[in-house]
Amino acid sequence: MLLIGQPETKLGGDRWGAVWWYGFLTRQMQLAGPTFIKLAQWAASRADLFPALLCERMGALHSRGKAHSLSHTKKVIQDVFQRPFEDVFEEFGETPIGTGAIAQVYRATLKQDLLPPSYLMSKRSKRKAVLSPSLIKEPPPSVPTASVAIKILHPHVSKMINRDLSIMSFFANVITLFPGMQWISLPEEVKVFGEMMHEQLDLRIEADNLAKFENNFAGRKLPVSFPRPLRVWSTPNMLVEEYENALPLELFLRNGGGPYNDTLAEVGLDAFLNMLLLDNFVHSDLHPGNIMIKFMKGDSQLQSSQSWLPFPFRAEDVPTSRREVPSSGDIAVDEVRALAHDPEAWRAKLNQLNAQGYQPEIVFVDAGLVTTLNTLNRKNFLDLFRAVAEFDGYRAGVLMVERCRTPELAVDVETFALRMQHIVLNVKRKTFSLGQIKISDILRDVLRAVRRHHVKMEGDFVNTVISILLLEGIGRQLDPGLDLFKSALPILRQLGRQMSTQESIKQLPAGEVGTFLKFWVYMEARELASAAFVNADDLVKYDWLTPSI
Repeated sequence: MLLIGQPETKLGGDRWGAVWWYGFLTRQMQLAGPTFIKLAQWAASRADLFPALLCERMGALHSRGKAHSLSHTKKVIQDVFQRPFEDVFEEFGETPIGTGAIAQVYRATLKQDLLPPSYLMSKRSKRKAVLSPSLIKEPPPSVPTASVAIKILHPHVSKMINRDLSIMSFFANVITLFPGMQWISLPEEVKVFGEMMHEQLDLRIEADNLAKFENNFAGRKLPVSFPRPLRVWSTPNMLVEEYENALPLELFLRNGGGPYNDTLAEVGLDAFLNMLLLDNFVHSDLHPGNIMIKFMKGDSQLQSSQSWLPFPFRAEDVPTSRREVPSSGDIAVDEVRALAHDPEAWRAKLNQLNAQGYQPEIVFVDAGLVTTLNTLNRKNFLDLFRAVAEFDGYRAGVLMVERCRTPELAVDVETFALRMQHIVLNVKRKTFSLGQIKISDILRDVLRAVRRHHVKMEGDFVNTVISILLLEGIGRQLDPGLDLFKSALPILRQLGRQMSTQESIKQLPAGEVGTFLKFWVYMEARELASAAFVNADDLVKYDWLTPSI
């Protein structure tokens, strides 16, 4: 079918037979079960490997699984709370607000006596900021309310996933018998994919991830938040977390972000760089459906939250009329959501909110999958950036082969190293043209060379690279002038401050210290040499006037 018909411009260069095949394949993945739906979601994020139209069709599977019965949901909830369903919630929306491949989500309001006081503490502290204060106004503290999202695993999902993985494992072993397929090591990839799927079957892992993300970002002057989990009520089958009334980023990509385009692009990329460079704890499922946007205005987010702090902690202490008073930010979100199908009215409303002083806040959800690079993979990743800094692509190519899983299966190492050198030299020619270097172009070329020469990289290393491809791609849709290297500078300076004490340096492997410092010095030199070509606003925004070295 891929070869039937003539390539057509209106189909993105695909043949009509291929387009039919994309739809057929997507429908079969939908019917085949949660594991294959997850596989389709992964494929949708790999625009560097698959045709754009296929990625679009696969992307339609995000959060559109088959819903399970309400009776199963009630049974799980009653088993966890050990009380009748009617005694758990003030309100419960029986229609799921999202149905995924593994679980579905409901919105509810918990009874007061089920909320521990620690859950209602402020989500931000007044510690020193990482980013330049000129990036955006300091976000106000926010406090969760009794409105929660309840995520419930589908019944028998574990058995279905084990069945699907058995099918995948069988065909992976068969395909490996074909000549030239050994380097991909499909059975090993199925094993890694299976471990990832099984991690998502214990929702306590997602609760722990959300808590760690919140802790990592608590002291940063960055309008980024994560739903706060209620770990006391979270079990392998159920996750209770703060409900975030927010809009998916995909609506902003489709309708336009108006006055918020630049802010959303910069804040989203800065948040990712914080995860990657400072925390080594990266959200691994950053498609636009898992990046949400809400609005804040001064202390508006506190006006409905202050009523949740009475002591002693009893439901009767809070008047019913004040239990769910929507904040001005919630009202703004609801008004914008109502215009989702009218792009012109949508953008006009965003302009109105901007004029009224509203600022966007990014919320990352669905944090069941994270990537933490081990020492070796972190060094491999940093060496890739170091190659860009020192223009020594040949050496980086040799190191990538030496450190890959199966160096003996690599094809033509010398040519691979020369390709890496060619990639880096292309970067060198644009060194002082701000905004001209796209890290996504560099990494895509690297991955293409890796595939061609059978250089088998570690999965978490590749996941990190793909996350950068996705995030910069999203950022450039919002702000075509986005420069990842510029955005990285304030964070590299923060890292330099952390490494300035002997104790901090001892905590990092020796190889990472030199790599960070060399890349940092290169970036400072690049910006200094380019200072004549930028305006005063950029000097302030990116902290070039008073770098904290």
